[in-house]
Amino acid sequence: MPEHRHKLFTYSTLKLAELIRSRQITSYELVKLYIDKVKTVNPALNAVVKDRFEEAMAEAKRADALTQTSIPDALPLLHGVPCTIKEAFAVTGMPQTSGLVGRKNIRADKDAIAVRRLRKAGAIVLGVTNISELCMWMESSNRVYGRTNNPYNPKHIVGGSSGGEGAIIGADASPFGLCSDVGGSIRMPGFFNGLFGHKPSSGIVSNEGQYPCTQHKAKNYLTTGILCRHSSDLMPLMKIIATPDKQEWNNANQVDLSKLTVINIPDNGVNTVSWDIRESQIRCAKFFEKQGAKVITRKYPLLKKSLAIWSTYMNLAGETSFSELMGQGKRINVFWQLFLWALRLSPHTLPAIALAGLEMFPFSKKYLKLGEELRKQLEEDMGDQGIILYPSYPKVAPRHYWPILSKFPWVYTAIFNVLEFPVTQVPLGLNKKGLPLGIQIASKWGNDHITMGVARRLEDEFGGWVEPSLISVPNQSHL
Repeated sequence: MPEHRHKLFTYSTLKLAELIRSRQITSYELVKLYIDKVKTVNPALNAVVKDRFEEAMAEAKRADALTQTSIPDALPLLHGVPCTIKEAFAVTGMPQTSGLVGRKNIRADKDAIAVRRLRKAGAIVLGVTNISELCMWMESSNRVYGRTNNPYNPKHIVGGSSGGEGAIIGADASPFGLCSDVGGSIRMPGFFNGLFGHKPSSGIVSNEGQYPCTQHKAKNYLTTGILCRHSSDLMPLMKIIATPDKQEWNNANQVDLSKLTVINIPDNGVNTVSWDIRESQIRCAKFFEKQGAKVITRKYPLLKKSLAIWSTYMNLAGETSFSELMGQGKRINVFWQLFLWALRLSPHTLPAIALAGLEMFPFSKKYLKLGEELRKQLEEDMGDQGIILYPSYPKVAPRHYWPILSKFPWVYTAIFNVLEFPVTQVPLGLNKKGLPLGIQIASKWGNDHITMGVARRLEDEFGGWVEPSLISVPNQSHL
């Protein structure tokens, strides 16, 4: 591929849009280039599970016709730029199974609100991407589409539930993607695939049009956000999908690091953090110290209860049970499904069956009070201009299947959902084995501009996303 064409895969979303508006490249050329890239990498990744390439090319032609008859400033921000969407979101005419076999024939008849806002801003959807079953596991694998592989090493996971988005964007085959997060489903794929991602403050972005969608109090725990390769895209993209009357963010570029209080939390006291993750977090803390920030390193004993706190908040929020979702209104028999799974006859994955089994255990309301106490401690220590440095996960992307044997390390991300904090995932280069490193930047509700602004400064200092050298392997489906 000519060098100038390859650079188009490394540009930010806003840069690509500017090239189209200034007529340096057509939307048709750009969309075709990204479609070709998806066709090249997707057999190894199994990330895009249903494409709409013909429709995308037609939309690109219409965008180019509009470019010729409009002044650049009159065109929408994302005019003619391709993107991908997590399959759990409704995209007109596309499947919306959420990885559940019982929904394999479901097609969306209209766009989810966030999808509609992106398309109104000029984005062109290339296709929908893989997820975990019902969006509730950290490995993006299901009985409808199979398993997604990591672009940095296909033997490793991509995270869940927005793992297809993480893989296709990390492989520079999509500029950005729309995702959701109820326990880390933006941040874990962002971390494992070397990307920036933002989980907004609760209630900032509409979740309407997702399946499954949370109910009652749990609406605050599920958030809709963005994955992308460049931190400069985060704020503009989030502003597009955010509900206008709930969006009061300041300029992310104006964050003064010297006025920040930085709470550096090394671990949760349960899951041991690997040396490469710990070292990268130390580098970040030292960077903030050099910028004049007040850095406080401390541990919070209540973080040891992260699993119990998150699970209790979710289960006492008045939700339809997970086992009912699996049975599409009727609770599955967990033990029968385990038996069928052992015979390779179950339509469900083992992690989904296990999660349904966890619902059988009682939950104590005392963990609601502990969650409130933890939120109060963190908010008081941060103050109004504070952030939290916290591992995205205790180790780099593990190999396939490993998570089912671990001690729930996804609580490193999940705890912030029930605290309702905004969190930005920041890539910090690669470790010696070529797998992405990264960190979470959290803050108080409404301080999204601070976490995204800090992400920009960390990208300037540490480099951000690193293009992978994709290892081609046959698609491994239905594992």
